[in-house]
Amino acid sequence: MEPPIARMRKKTTAEMLWPYFLKLLSERPMCGYGLMKEVERRFGWRPPVVSSYLVLRSLRRGGYVAAERSSGGREKTLYRITPKGRRLLREGQRYIRKLCMVLSG
Repeated sequence: MEPPIARMRKKTTAEMLWPYFLKLLSERPMCGYGLMKEVERRFGWRPPVVSSYLVLRSLRRGGYVAAERSSGGREKTLYRITPKGRRLLREGQRYIRKLCMVLSG
């Protein structure tokens, strides 16, 4: 049986990629591979490749990110956060802060 803390880590990282991606995209546009590398560098864990692209597709369909093909060199898809995505990120941040307050108080 998986220890509860290990399951919690999995649920708040690999199974919940969108806040990490929106946070990074709020700083600058990035390609999918760059997002995964930056999550690993900044947050200390490696997101699953297939899940990452599924999350990006879902965020795009929901209007939280926009995508455009880069020109020159190797073609890449660059993702940018939209105003709707910024609102979702703020809402997610508020929820997590509130959860932390409830659990610490």
